[in-house]
Amino acid sequence: QVQLAESGGGLVQAGASLRLSCAASGGTFSARVMAWFRQAPGKEREFVTTISQSGEYANYADSVKGRFTVSRDNSKNTLYLQMNSLKPDDTAVYYCAARRSSLSSRSDRSDSYAYWGQGTQVTVSS
Repeated sequence: QVQLAESGGGLVQAGASLRLSCAASGGTFSARVMAWFRQAPGKEREFVTTISQSGEYANYADSVKGRFTVSRDNSKNTLYLQMNSLKPDDTAVYYCAARRSSLSSRSDRSDSYAYWGQGTQVTVSS
């Protein structure tokens, strides 16, 4: 049904910026709460940010607050993550995720999200 495809990852130095994109197809993108999660090797998947259907509201993990900005363009069925002042601890595979269209609450739990992309690697060197 819903397919998500992340892009924009890469290898950068500490202090640099990256913008990730998540292209969505299937279903109605504008009706879905979206989120970004990340997973570093040997660690559990962790919440990064979530955004309301309209893009009006967002929540961030404390570790990225003030550095990362989530946004969406519903006319393009695309979710974005602007990452500034990157740190080595940001190194991880980044995943975008979507809730079912009937669920409108933002959530920091991975099990709240029914659809997931394949991930894109972000590596930040010292």
